[in-house]
Amino acid sequence: MRKKEEIAIQLKGVKKRYQLGQIGGGTLQGDLQSWWARVRGKEDPNTKIEQRQRLVGKTFMALNGVDLTIDKGEAVGIIGGNGAGKSTMLKLLSRVTAPTEGSIEIYGRIASMLEVGTGFNGEMTGRENVYMNGAILGMTKAEIDAKMDKIIEFSEVGDFIDTPVKRYSSGMYVKLAFSVAAHLDSEIMIMDEVLAVGDMAFQQKCLNKMSDAAKKEGKTVLYVSHNMNTIRQLCKRCIVLDKGKIIFDGDVSRAIEIYMGTLGKVQSHYIYTKKQRIREKSLDKLILQELWMMNGNENRFECGSMIELKLKCRAAECLKNVKFRFEIQFQDGTIAGTMFTSNGVDFNNNDEKEITLEMDTAHLTAGKYNVDIVAFVYDKFGNEGFLDGVYPGFVFEIDEKLNEHNELVWLHQYWGHVHLHNVEIINERMI
Repeated sequence: MRKKEEIAIQLKGVKKRYQLGQIGGGTLQGDLQSWWARVRGKEDPNTKIEQRQRLVGKTFMALNGVDLTIDKGEAVGIIGGNGAGKSTMLKLLSRVTAPTEGSIEIYGRIASMLEVGTGFNGEMTGRENVYMNGAILGMTKAEIDAKMDKIIEFSEVGDFIDTPVKRYSSGMYVKLAFSVAAHLDSEIMIMDEVLAVGDMAFQQKCLNKMSDAAKKEGKTVLYVSHNMNTIRQLCKRCIVLDKGKIIFDGDVSRAIEIYMGTLGKVQSHYIYTKKQRIREKSLDKLILQELWMMNGNENRFECGSMIELKLKCRAAECLKNVKFRFEIQFQDGTIAGTMFTSNGVDFNNNDEKEITLEMDTAHLTAGKYNVDIVAFVYDKFGNEGFLDGVYPGFVFEIDEKLNEHNELVWLHQYWGHVHLHNVEIINERMI
């Protein structure tokens, strides 16, 4: 049983409901029927059969009954797909909005960073915004002055600290906003995935600062990210949200495994739609249509076996030497490696082809992998010309392999996701 003084944040039965579109919009009779059903706590008689559970009449349940307790000094990751409810939860905790039902108890001052520029006035200078944010947290001018030099130094925007922030780049915004949130007197830090705007060196600097805030300063840190490496690096506990509910709360590695499982469903036949084309826009010169995985037991393979694929494509014009790139990611989102087709495929106008491929798994370690597929051609200067891409193209799993002593010896977090060749000792001599 937790003591009250150990708790930083507690949510009980929290729900957040948003109104969709117009209020009403149907017949008067229908609106009255829906209203009367809500008053009595009954199902809306005008809701369509098999409508998603999160849609209740003309409302959307962004969070649907969340119970959560976070202790002081914990660094907790929050992950989930787009629309899972992550940002809504952080807005509730930051008191940007209020819950529709349930209670939220917060013990301590909160410094939050929900999106680029939140809490900043564009007409004010960087220095003035630091004072304003400190005042919101209840700090005196003298207390802010004592921290000002550290804030400016950490933010790396010293030359522009007296410039109106409306002139800042998005990266400068993030650097100053994070520095303010990290250095001002607060017991709880809430960070949405805004660090992606900053450069890699600054991202690492921020992660180190958040880690120190939790471990050395005793602050509570809530961190939302789609980057599983940063979640693993910072957090000891992780929450997985799906459709407005917490589906897992515990070990980070297990949470990542569950999260990736909700994104990449293992199947043996894929029909590609707009949903898979989320990065570069296809020019419709060549379209990746379908893929079949021809072997494997439920898409599970022994290390070293071959994966047989059949890829269906359609070309809208003549294309010579079309090649395919297979970008392989481990279940935590880290890149394991990339494979290319050794030779290309020619297409005439309106050709539709089924291409059979083999993928060697000899160097992949045990685990679940997502594979993105990109079709491209090289121009006469050797530059890659993008044709089409699907993300992910397919999902498969490599079974764990025991050594001669029946031991699982590979640790992904230390050694990576590929088995490289051994380093051979070719000579030794006494000196």
